Amino acid sequence: MVRRIEIALREGLRDARGERIKREIQHFLHLPVDSVRTIDVYTVDAELSEEEFVKTASEPFCDPVIQVWSIDRPLAAGFDFLVEVGYRPGVTDNIGRTGREAIEYITGRPLKAGEGVFTSVQYLLSGNLSRTDVELIARNLLGNALIQRFAVLDQAEFAANGGVSAYVPRVQSQSEIQVREIDLEVSDEELMRISKDGVLALTLDEMKIIQAHYRDQQVREARQKLGLGAVPTDVELECLAQTWSEHCKHKIFAGTVHYEDDKGNRQEIKSLFKSFIQRTTKDVREKLGNKDFCLSVFKDNAGVIKFNEDWSLVFKVETHNSPSALDPYGGALTGIVGVNRDPFGTGKGAKLIFNTDVFCFADPFYDKPLPSRLLHPRRIYEGVVEGVEHGGNKSGIPTVNGSLVFDERFAGKPLVFCGTAGIMPATLNGEPGHEKSIKPGDLIVMTGGRIGKDGIHGATFSSEELNENSPVTAVQIGDPITQKRMFDFLIRARDKGLYRFITDNGAGGLSSSVGEMAGECGGCHMDLAKAPLKYPGLDPWEILISEAQERMSLAVPPESIDEFMAMAKRFNVEATILGEFTDSGYFHMVYGDRTVAWLPMEFMHEGLPPMQLPAKWAPPRYEEPVLPAKEDYTADLKQLLGALNICSKESVVRRYDHEVQGGSVVKPFTGVANDGPSDAAVVRPILDSFEGVVVAHGICPRYSDIDTYHMTANAIDEALRNYVAVGGSLDLVAGLDNFCWCDPVKSEKTPDGEYKMAQLVRANHALYDVCLAYNLPLISGKDSMKNDFYDGATKISIPPTILFSVIGKIEDARKSVTMDVKRPGDIVYLLGTTGNEMGGSEYLALRGGIGNIVPKVNPEKALKRYRALHMAITGGLIASCHDLSDGGLAVALAETAFAGGYGIAADLGRVLWGDADPLRNDAVLLFSESASRHLVTVRPENRDAFETAMAGNCFSAIGTVTEEAAVAITGLSGKTVVNAGIEELKEAWQSPLREL
Repeated sequence: MVRRIEIALREGLRDARGERIKREIQHFLHLPVDSVRTIDVYTVDAELSEEEFVKTASEPFCDPVIQVWSIDRPLAAGFDFLVEVGYRPGVTDNIGRTGREAIEYITGRPLKAGEGVFTSVQYLLSGNLSRTDVELIARNLLGNALIQRFAVLDQAEFAANGGVSAYVPRVQSQSEIQVREIDLEVSDEELMRISKDGVLALTLDEMKIIQAHYRDQQVREARQKLGLGAVPTDVELECLAQTWSEHCKHKIFAGTVHYEDDKGNRQEIKSLFKSFIQRTTKDVREKLGNKDFCLSVFKDNAGVIKFNEDWSLVFKVETHNSPSALDPYGGALTGIVGVNRDPFGTGKGAKLIFNTDVFCFADPFYDKPLPSRLLHPRRIYEGVVEGVEHGGNKSGIPTVNGSLVFDERFAGKPLVFCGTAGIMPATLNGEPGHEKSIKPGDLIVMTGGRIGKDGIHGATFSSEELNENSPVTAVQIGDPITQKRMFDFLIRARDKGLYRFITDNGAGGLSSSVGEMAGECGGCHMDLAKAPLKYPGLDPWEILISEAQERMSLAVPPESIDEFMAMAKRFNVEATILGEFTDSGYFHMVYGDRTVAWLPMEFMHEGLPPMQLPAKWAPPRYEEPVLPAKEDYTADLKQLLGALNICSKESVVRRYDHEVQGGSVVKPFTGVANDGPSDAAVVRPILDSFEGVVVAHGICPRYSDIDTYHMTANAIDEALRNYVAVGGSLDLVAGLDNFCWCDPVKSEKTPDGEYKMAQLVRANHALYDVCLAYNLPLISGKDSMKNDFYDGATKISIPPTILFSVIGKIEDARKSVTMDVKRPGDIVYLLGTTGNEMGGSEYLALRGGIGNIVPKVNPEKALKRYRALHMAITGGLIASCHDLSDGGLAVALAETAFAGGYGIAADLGRVLWGDADPLRNDAVLLFSESASRHLVTVRPENRDAFETAMAGNCFSAIGTVTEEAAVAITGLSGKTVVNAGIEELKEAWQSPLREL
């Protein structure tokens, strides 16, 4: 029985959702809409009595104070057009799932297989609109055609249709589960058609490797004994595609690179990952000797370092770029709940203590034509922000740190970095908390959500550029509530020692998680027919590779399974035994009594030879902008403060809960009005201790236009100087690298692949050089290598980007320092030297230029200065500390002043010049983004002690904090070159994104 329950606001109440849609229609589409009202629709497909339908509508689905309900009676009236938007079949509907649970709760019985609740929203539009206008609104604002469907009705059509625009997005059951055999004895062109049509993302060489495997006579004879043919099943081919995808296998970082620099020197690099990233950590750990704090690196879902004798820190940052480009809300929500599972699935499991997020978007006010497949940057902006907000806040995990970066090239694909840290006991049941193992005979158990069509081909789709054929089913929709319930259960199961091994079901689903786990003991045997499904009708290959969310895979000893399953039931968490781990050497999948996949573990994981990648570096050259001298730079400073990469992101940050769990010390905003931008976050993970965790990051993609070596060096330095600015210890700090690159593989679509590959090589060189100098071990990371949009005519590639994150310790969080000035009379110091390094700066960008002289990092000098600064902070000598980055000294002075509510008087003549270039002028001193600098304020009585602590380092007193609430900067001529009240500077900084 299918019935519709409609829920509307009571007459006269404000419809905030409708008002937001009206504003967006007017802002984005410039269409004459007078009003927008909304109605929630629940299509219930279940055998319920009339009484049960009424109880469902009036109690869980409706708030009787502000809403009214109806059953099979339309509530819509007084509109010109109605648009109803709901999910396509097979896409996760979280509200529908919650509605199903509510019905089961009030009826006291479970719904039958195939029954369910499907949600949609009606938008009632009034105004002088045509049907074409409304269809444009539906496509561009109200629904995402990849995962949603919509119906448009005018008043007459609505009346003729009985008020129902209706559909039940039910996935149709198949009469028979299918396992197809795929003949690879075909031409090369047909092999590539199989790969492309199947969204396998396999190259011709890879298809031929698979082809050769199935030609092997020994393989054929062994398969025959299991009832398998001489060609792969769709289950096997899909499994190999996921396992070998760029997203999972990191083929570019594992490939052999043939690199030539601009002087003709050649180098063969066998694996960028091993040669630079792993080597960095190995060499740093050798330098640290008995002070090495790394516990688990590059072998689990996240990195683990020592926090103290009783606890270990776990940290991971992931990207969810491609899904967020297709469905910003769902992609980003899945990004945050997905990365939550990484620390949770590390070692024996970690309690999650905070989230971080960094987003790279095109200008939300973008007003140029876009290829038809691309969503407008503002829609991506708003969807991603909301998705991460819902994922983080509903999970009960504070979001403590992050940033937003803007560049028009991110219109092709946004970058959505989501990070999570956790804390785990150093020892669990007599074993190290970060270690885990599997024994043959352990049971394969899946817990959490059920498997659906959402997330199918997620790994392979993310391994290609975005294009017009990117699949609907690749996007998953996360459910933080189900995941939180699963986490609460598994933490208790961990403490009782009920499982031996845990990992998340991320990219590739069971194919990836069980495949990797099977590698620990040498094989597995799993029955896909036992997997719990959201709806009937999934083929075995879909069950195996679906990335449907909220799932963890575990190895449970047979002797613990009864207790494990009983505990799962008490927590209302679904847990299913799917098979067992073996030492057979094979990945053996069955569906009931039929073998559907039988793959040698060695072929799955080691059968792919390294890619051969050419790389050739040629430094780009740009016209060097001429900066005319000015007498007054106040307007320039205000313009910079309003630049998207510098202005306040408070409208976004305030949507995230940074107080939940009660451990936040240095929060995202600080100062007299709690609106100054903090450099890093400090969190107390253990509330009966003052020991704190410090987390910070650096990202500067604009420098890639000049040289990715210096882009990477600056990102590392920015992360570390942010970390040091709040008081982070340099004796216990680790790094985490996230590479996001445009396609660097030379091809017809990427003729400049050799140059882009050379950019990647140079970035890795910098990673090694700078991290080794800073004693920064790399504990984890991720690469995302196909961040391009290509529709056959238009190609948009992101700028090569590295997000570098650092995590470490502050011994006493009470000694942490914030960036706001504290009192008039304090002395303002600039630590470090300034040079003519304007290349890639925000100042030049505002003038349409790039420049050539990018800031360069001297890590040896910087580390010495950072150590001295840390000693001054822990000694209580520092009143405030703020790093200099985008916008240079002028921006840092303004932010420090208006955050604290006092003015600053500064003299550019006192700024130390650290450049052989004689071009020392006011513009460069104000706006150069030279690396490794801090702005600090010191009480006059601490001046001598501070200068003694900093002895032997480059620093200078450049001004004082003033009672007068203005920033006044004197130029080299002795005349004032900047003079503005802190309130007008703050307004310039806060206004650009205030309403978003």
